Amino acid sequence: MHGVTLDELVDAPETGDPRINLRPIPTSDGRTVLPLSRRPGGIRAYKFILPTGRDDAEPELRTHEGYDWAFVLNGRLRLVLGEHDLILEPGEAAEFDTRTPHWFGATSSGPVEFLSPVGKQGERAHVRAAPKSRGSS
Repeated sequence: MHGVTLDELVDAPETGDPRINLRPIPTSDGRTVLPLSRRPGGIRAYKFILPTGRDDAEPELRTHEGYDWAFVLNGRLRLVLGEHDLILEPGEAAEFDTRTPHWFGATSSGPVEFLSPVGKQGERAHVRAAPKSRGSS
């Protein structure tokens, strides 16, 4: 079994300036999306910051090709995955096939920050603005 190092995950340069210049990607729904890697293709790492949510919010479940992985840094991440409604705490991670209807959000206890490596299919679903509609993105 081959593990992935953090340097491989965030595509840290082997030489030169190792700092990552974080430029947020604007979204219309209050999220902050920070790219953590500079690789033009393949898997890229992102930090997501979601504003305080509502526990009674009706999530819009989505599906798309690929897999999602999320690691919670701060706050509480609500993950609705199929019929499961889960709360992930700091230090917890989730991984799943994105063909399962899913949704991420913060709870009413405050904003949430999490890391996620995102491939080409996931980039379309998570980073770019999408119209409000149910089903596939």
